[in-house]
Amino acid sequence: MTIHREHPFADPEPQRDPVRRLRARLGGAVSLWTTGSGADRAGLTVSSLLVAPGDPGRVLGLLDPDSELVAGLEVTGTAVVQLLHWRHRDLADAFAGVAPAPGGPFRLAEWEETAWGPLLPDVSAWAGVRLASPGRPVGWSLLVEADIERVALAGEAGEEPSGPLVHRRGRYLRPDAVPPG
Repeated sequence: MTIHREHPFADPEPQRDPVRRLRARLGGAVSLWTTGSGADRAGLTVSSLLVAPGDPGRVLGLLDPDSELVAGLEVTGTAVVQLLHWRHRDLADAFAGVAPAPGGPFRLAEWEETAWGPLLPDVSAWAGVRLASPGRPVGWSLLVEADIERVALAGEAGEEPSGPLVHRRGRYLRPDAVPPG
């Protein structure tokens, strides 16, 4: 086994898309979107999302249009959007499809069923959302808008010292370890 300094499947430097590289420098909290129940569950790791306040509040996410999550959302119309922590990084990779998950990624953790879909019981923040309209293509992604029907937040004392799992420039980082620029 060889440890690579760079991602072994990354495009060579001159072929890298500058727009993707700009987006990667923004970084963001890593969320896990899940939908469905029983054997008909689907999920996807998402770090390109925005929470818009209002009445109702909305979550906007850029999702892989070919993902099982998008197909599941079309059936259920609901999802759980949960914020992940450092301890969830292997689970995040499994739902992103970049790490093995024998039997599927839902076998890697315990789940609670909610009215919106499967929920990791140990997250400190989550929202139950309902699809507001069909997604529309934006670049390589599908822009999905969902109304927030429920928000659950752990109190400040219940927060982990490391805060949320952060994805920046192709890697997971603890928020206190995010380098500048």
